This record gives sequence, C-alpha cells and structure tokens, in this order.
Amino acid sequence: MSEISIPSDAIVPQVEQHALEDLPVEILIYLLGSRYCETDRLSNTAWSLFGKVPKGWSLVKAICDYVHDRITFGYQHASPTKTAFDAYTEKRGVCRDFAHLAVTLCRCMNIPARYCTGYLGDIGVPLDDAPMDFSAWFEAYLGGRWYTFDARHNEPRTGRIVVARGRDATDVALINSFGPHILKKFKVWTDEVAEAPALRAARG
Repeated sequence: MSEISIPSDAIVPQVEQHALEDLPVEILIYLLGSRYCETDRLSNTAWSLFGKVPKGWSLVKAICDYVHDRITFGYQHASPTKTAFDAYTEKRGVCRDFAHLAVTLCRCMNIPARYCTGYLGDIGVPLDDAPMDFSAWFEAYLGGRWYTFDARHNEPRTGRIVVARGRDATDVALINSFGPHILKKFKVWTDEVAEAPALRAARG
C-alpha cells in the first residue's frame, strides 16, 4: 500500500503545439505508428476531421471529444488484439481503446502522444459501484512538457497513479506470459484520505 498526493489534471488552453523541427529528438518516437496505433490507416481520417481545428490544446481536446463520443465503453468489448483502427471501426471498447485511438489521431496531426497505464479512483466524482480496475489514458506533448488527457472520461480527474508510460499497450502490458496461465485473483482499489493537519499548516 502507498499513499501519494496528486493534483487534478492540468487545463492549459493557451499552450501551443510545437513545429516538427522544434521537437526534441527523444520525443519524435511518439509521432510514429506502433503496434496498436496505426497512423498509416488513420492519417487521412484524422486530417479530414481535424485539419481545420486550431493547433495546440484545442486540437487535442477536439480529438478527445471525438473519441469520447464515437466509442461506447463496455468490458465485454475488451480484446487483447484490438487496435486503434479496430476501435474506430467497431465504435466500442475499453479505456485502452479510447487511449489508443486518441494517441493515434494526435500523432497523425503531428502531436507527440504516449500511452499511460495506472490506477484512477473515484476522487471528486460520483462513486462507481463497478469494481475498480487498472485504467488507461494518454499524454500529449505541448509547450515543452507532457499534459494528461483522458478520452474515456473526457474531464479532469484527481488522483491518477501512473504505473508506466509507453508508445502503446505493448510497451506497458499488465502481464507478459510465456505459456498458458490462469488469473485466479485480481483486486485493485484506491481510497481518498484526509490530509494531515501538519501538512495543511505547512502549505498554508
């Protein structure tokens, strides 16, 4: 068990998109297609949908809105082989499919984007009766830093616990198996705890 303090997702509408020639070399890999993010299959679609949207934060937000409205969430729609193009075509999936499609569309529009996996509790939102699970979202590189976006929930959230980041789910798989296996137990939970008085005083 660990206790951490994480602020809400930042909202910075004025942040700008980098020109390609100004991007750091180590960021360029997050513009390329990957196992679950087929930029080649969605590039024309992305430009037809978002080619006239102002660059920067507004463009990433437009992509999140589109993915959020296009895909229907449901655990029964999960598939370990589903790609961004599959999610776009089927219009259904789980959180990783929302993230993969948004990442792909961002890359198609020359915005570096990377996949994130971790925990997301119900802090600041109505409690969900469904069992807690791992979650997936993504980060876009704008204005010299990475910003968090979540196409599934499509609203700022508090308390994300990042486990890993990568090009897509291939890089940060929850499990890599080398033979048959059976999942016998799976339990994830996060709880909101009150801030200690001493810490509040130090901040005040």
